[in-house]
Amino acid sequence: MSGVALVIEDDDAIGALVGAYLEQAGFAVVREYTGEAGLDVAMREQLRFVVLDLGLPDLDGFELCRRLRGSADVPILILTARDEEADRVIGLELGADDYVTKPFSPRELVARVRAVLRRAEPLPADAQLHELGELRIDFRSRTVTIAGSPVELRTLEFELLAELARNAGHVVTRDRLLDRVWGVSFAGGTRTVDVHVAQLRKKLGRPGLIQTVRGVGYRLLEA
Repeated sequence: MSGVALVIEDDDAIGALVGAYLEQAGFAVVREYTGEAGLDVAMREQLRFVVLDLGLPDLDGFELCRRLRGSADVPILILTARDEEADRVIGLELGADDYVTKPFSPRELVARVRAVLRRAEPLPADAQLHELGELRIDFRSRTVTIAGSPVELRTLEFELLAELARNAGHVVTRDRLLDRVWGVSFAGGTRTVDVHVAQLRKKLGRPGLIQTVRGVGYRLLEA
């Protein structure tokens, strides 16, 4: 797949480390040190994914994440020293696909990038259409409708709904959703699942469609 990996990190040593490991993994890397420079690259280049630091000298990292997400559906991985749960939740709600805190393992970072990219890949051409009442999920075109009305979902939201749909009527644990949707041991923990389920419910417009099973996980019901 074409496109460059954009690393926006004002710490030269960390940026060089991340860039080196990504290049070793086969990615073409562009490094920038400020949010404005990163946005300029995003406007000029076809991006494959973005690794974004929150503590930038010019733009707030959360604001930059929001702007990047508003311009394209490019995968975004936040890399930051902010390890508070509230920061994780904000980052995910703004559209980040993963959240890694410093200090970090460069090899794990590459593994997380690959997991994010796997989630963004198209499903096999022979994937089947799934209908559950008024809910219709087309795995081939990756489109969702409810009662004929289209529902716009980001890649991660679609994967979450797809996993619940494959197990419709049955409880899917948070740990299984983390494993099947995120694909790696995710530092945000099960709270990450809760945040994305809340976003998915809002977009579907049917809060009762995804039932919470307290202390266990979630169950998709018939729309």
